[in-house]
Amino acid sequence: MKAKTDRRSATSDWMELEQQRGISITSTVLQFPYRGCVVNLLDTPGHRDFSEDTYRVLTACDAAVMVLDAAKGIEAQTLKLFEVCRDRGLPIITFVNKWDRPGLSPLELIDDIESHLSLICTPVTWPVGIAGDFRGVFDRQTAEFVRFTRTARGATQAPEEIVEAGRAAEEEGDAWQAASEELELLEGAEHDEELFRAGESTPMYFGSAITNFGVRLLLDAVITEVPPPAPRPGVDGERRALDAAFSGFAFKVQANMDKAHRDRIAYIRGELGALRTWHGRHPWTHRQAVRHQVRTLGVRIGARHARGGVPR
Repeated sequence: MKAKTDRRSATSDWMELEQQRGISITSTVLQFPYRGCVVNLLDTPGHRDFSEDTYRVLTACDAAVMVLDAAKGIEAQTLKLFEVCRDRGLPIITFVNKWDRPGLSPLELIDDIESHLSLICTPVTWPVGIAGDFRGVFDRQTAEFVRFTRTARGATQAPEEIVEAGRAAEEEGDAWQAASEELELLEGAEHDEELFRAGESTPMYFGSAITNFGVRLLLDAVITEVPPPAPRPGVDGERRALDAAFSGFAFKVQANMDKAHRDRIAYIRGELGALRTWHGRHPWTHRQAVRHQVRTLGVRIGARHARGGVPR
């Protein structure tokens, strides 16, 4: 119990029970700037008992990051959530976590993903050193070796040392040689943007989230690879252009912007003039929904009144 109570919880886990158990129970929105963009991270529960919340949140996503435990690979709940992502047509980026601990080989993980999910893996980074003896990652796009440096439980951004290949081969010895031989097997497995956006392939990254290593490269991929918001099918099955009428589905996600003030965000996709949102069992008028969003997000939406309703 002591280990659990002393465990550092994620910023998005605001509930006392989440902090005690070290798991996410509710979905949370985290917003942060990165490389000139504003990233909205939807942190969802991974435990099967709270999966219904995750299914709703996926309707608001433009892509998903599939985080795998290096020692476990594809787990039962991962497989279930992947099927939901596939039904939604979401592109998926894969991050193999906990490479600083003992685990499977990278080739075993690729085989696990391709056999269980029928996804083509296109590793963008490749680990140097076996799981548990992490030396760093080789960036296939820049042909650079990024040396692993441990930090205090992810408290700060991990320092990165870029090492030239010749020097890395000399200093890393057998670990570099083994990684080089594995990379030869990956020739032809290059990232394809069209296949990624079609949900047929997944760019793959390796790292250690608790030490913040490899996370920077993952965030770079989110900025450069994740598609911008696109038209969604309406009730008639047609996709409308973004400059056409809004289209319609609404639900709430914990914003957690202020721990003393539990904000709720309504994600609304629908024709503004014909939308009514529901809060619990009580329908909101369109004006009430807009005012709520202005209060919690500072979002200004030009709207007048509701003419119909699509209950949640």
